[in-house]
Amino acid sequence: MSDERPRTSTRDHQQLREQLTTWLGGHLRNATISEFVVPSTNGMSSETILFEAQWTDESGSAASRRFVLRLPPDPGSEPVFPVYDMPRQFNVMRLVAERTDVAIPPTVWLETDPTPLGAPFFVMERIDGVVPPDLMPYTFGDNWFFDADPVDQARLQQTSIEALAKIHSISASDPEAAFLVIDAPGDTPLQRHVNDQRAFYEWVAADGVRSPLIERAFAWLDANWPSDEGDTVVSWGDARIGNIMYRDFQPVAVLDWEMAGHGPREIDLAWMIFLHRFFQDISDMMGMPGLPDFMRASDVAAAYASASGHTPRNLEWFMLYAALRHAIVMFRITRRQIMFGEAEMPENPDHAFIHHATLAAMIDGTYWAKL
Repeated sequence: MSDERPRTSTRDHQQLREQLTTWLGGHLRNATISEFVVPSTNGMSSETILFEAQWTDESGSAASRRFVLRLPPDPGSEPVFPVYDMPRQFNVMRLVAERTDVAIPPTVWLETDPTPLGAPFFVMERIDGVVPPDLMPYTFGDNWFFDADPVDQARLQQTSIEALAKIHSISASDPEAAFLVIDAPGDTPLQRHVNDQRAFYEWVAADGVRSPLIERAFAWLDANWPSDEGDTVVSWGDARIGNIMYRDFQPVAVLDWEMAGHGPREIDLAWMIFLHRFFQDISDMMGMPGLPDFMRASDVAAAYASASGHTPRNLEWFMLYAALRHAIVMFRITRRQIMFGEAEMPENPDHAFIHHATLAAMIDGTYWAKL
């Protein structure tokens, strides 16, 4: 597994800094930027910039504050997703902050005019904390989370599940959550969620290179559809510990809302379990111990039931769906790497996502004993 991170941005960041300074001048008097940092761990979807601004406040005194700029990827970077709805991200963060006590970074400004920076964007306050690393994965060792006491690891798991349960306390029937309806065919929220992923796959495979395994997974979902889809809530969409900042093993900032929508609770719950399993399975493949006792499905389900009063159902179905969703994302990321000369398409397109054996084992029913 390479420790080189796929290319994430093609923007001229010096120009971006100048544009941002000009835009800030319309909101803050005598605004300047003293710090402007593009994190090395920047995601491969929306782009994140850390900056510190100084200005003169209404009393004439000097003021300063640390912010985070969030904007869509430059189209030249071959984005992971076809659409990046910044107002949607901004508004779901505000909704969750208003309806719950989940640790959401305070949102400051939303700019829908693409003129200042070339795309709509928003600004939020910067929060200090640590995040379990994706690269190299936290299950590989030699990082703050892997090396922590098991009691602290358990506290991080528990508090993360509790935060997810609080997000799910917002019903999809809440009028303020109506903007999160997924625009896809289907008679139920789950059908619309899955059909939205079908459309995403078709967009990824528009070059003609298709994955038989991904298509088998969609067929398996159809053939094994849950008889009771459950109630519909506000779904975070990218519910994983790699999208949470922690302090003392408790969430201080829940981040990355670009996949938010409506859906059954189990969509997020299975995603949280699977994204750990994704790293754990890689560790197993490489002969590393990893963290096999972390995010066990039965433990997560029990903790979630205690926190929410809802007993998770059909978790195997939803975990296979999580593995499928992640396969489509990785199928797209491989294409990005190819476009930037960082990879080649494997002879077997199913091998374009590293967890192809996991997804196949799920479909065949041989995976679940590992949990």
